[in-house]
Formats: sequence, structure tokens, C-alpha cells
Amino acid sequence: MSRRYLVTGGAGFIGSNFIRYVLDHEPDALVTNLDLLTYAGVEATVDELDVSERHTFVRGDIGDQALVESLVPGHDVVVNFAAESHVDRSIDGPSVFLETNVVGTGVLIDAARRHDVGLFLQVSTDEVYGSIAEGFALEDAPLEPSSPYSASKAAADLLVRSYGITFGYNAIITRCTNNYGPYQFPEKVIPLFVSNLLEGGTVPLYGNGLNERDWLYVEDHCSAIHMLVDAGTPGEIYNIGANAQLPNIDLTMAILGALGYDESKIVEVADRLGHDLRYAVDSTKIRALGWAPAHPFEERLDDTIQWYRDRQDWWGPLKGGSS
Repeated sequence: MSRRYLVTGGAGFIGSNFIRYVLDHEPDALVTNLDLLTYAGVEATVDELDVSERHTFVRGDIGDQALVESLVPGHDVVVNFAAESHVDRSIDGPSVFLETNVVGTGVLIDAARRHDVGLFLQVSTDEVYGSIAEGFALEDAPLEPSSPYSASKAAADLLVRSYGITFGYNAIITRCTNNYGPYQFPEKVIPLFVSNLLEGGTVPLYGNGLNERDWLYVEDHCSAIHMLVDAGTPGEIYNIGANAQLPNIDLTMAILGALGYDESKIVEVADRLGHDLRYAVDSTKIRALGWAPAHPFEERLDDTIQWYRDRQDWWGPLKGGSS
């Protein structure tokens, strides 16, 4: 019997990659993709997914209760990627982050519970833990978000957790480190730097470049989520990390080197508000289930850079360039 997924935010970076992963690894799976197509939801990505007859796209908001009520029944799994996800944008205008990330998640999980969807999987972020000075955050670490974005994600996590405690509903929360790979909107650091350089421009480096992130290839993230659909324990939180911590200056130099440039292309900019120094999670719990990243950072960074070389038709219009 085929499994029916409702994937929200499936026109975005990680959501669209997850849909591809499901369609590739579950030959009978059917996927409904709910996305509002805000600035980071890309219609060209949806057009590519629509090549599969097992993918159905619905344009809409997870906070639209009537729409969600009409879509949820009949699905076996809801995977919620839908989120406003940019720290700077959350500082400039936090209200949309609260509406989508908190209220929208509430509308979605409440409908899933009432319509007996077997599993709700909430895709969250390591940013809910705040800056980790040393060591690695376990799943029970305090939530200390630093920006309106990460605070809204932490609030959504707590709301999802409450549905397990109050109603006994089957819900899982995942908290992942920084993703990279194809189809990432070019405001994020890797596609921004690569596309800027391909256009002959410069790269903006925050502060002293010592902010540290753990980089996980998006397909590895998707494989972890897919595994948890079958092997995860409802009510649990799972950190998903690559243990590939890298200061931003080292990442920048790797991108510059891959494209034949040196540090003269770097433009130093003031560090942003709410910019944590270091994120790092302990992913022992999910690794005990048999998951591990399959892709070394250096190899997949080269592959990602090549993808952006080849696909200016995809990212060019998003930056106002030609296709």
C-alpha cells in the first residue's frame, strides 16, 4: 500500500529535496506539496517536481485553516518544512515569522491530530539552542534562541511537543545543522557567495569570520528524516548533524579557491544582530538508529558549486538576473 505524504514548504530548499528523496526511494509514495510560494518558494522548483505524476502541488498557507482541513485527511505522514527562516528578515519584521512558524504549525498539527494522520514530523533547527561556546548540545539542552526566527522555531517545537503530552499524538521533532546543496535560495551563504562570484562580484563576510557552523549536505538531512518516519520514536527529539564544524572564513576561502579567486574578493561587513558564534549538536541518538552522513563536506561542496555553475537558469531570475 502506498504511503501518502503531506509535505509543507515543498517548494523551498530542504522540502523540495526531501520530496525528490521520497519519490526516488519509495516507488509507490504519493506526495502532496503545500507551499505558499513566498520569495523563497520557487515556482521553477515545483515545475521540476511536477514531472512526477506522484507529486501534487497545492499553493497555499499552512495557517489557512479551511485549506489545511481540506488537505490533511487521507495522508499518512505530515512533514512540516514550511517556515520563514532568515535571521536578518526576522529582525526587520518578526510578525510573519510568528504567524507562519508558530500559528501555522499549530493549525497544521491540530488538523493532523483530529484527522488521525499517523505521524507529524516537525523540522526544526539547531538555532533553538543558541550559541554553544564549547561541546555539543544534546536534545535536552536548554532552549536559548537569540533571534525572532529561532525563538519562533523554539515556540513551534514546544507546541508540537505539547500535542504528544496532552493528546498522546505521534509527533517527532528534528533539529538540524546548516544545510547546503542544490536548490538553495541565493540569500544563504553558500549559494550567495557562489552566485556572486560567478557574476563577477564580491562576497560579504560577517565580522571576523570566526562564526562556526556545522555543514550537512541536504541529501543526508533528507535521508535522516526519511529514516525517522519508520524508525523514529514518537515524542522524541532528534538532532541531525554532520560534525563538520567550520569557521565562516574557512568556508569562504574554500569557495574562493574552488572558483579561482583569492581573499581580495572578500568585503567585510558588520556582524548582524542575533548572529550566534557557534552551533554544534550531538547527533548520537539518531546515529544509534543507523544513520550517518554519507557525503564528505569537501566533495559535496565541489558538487554544489558545480550545480550552481550549471543552473544559472534556476538562480539567475531569483537574483534579478537573466535566465
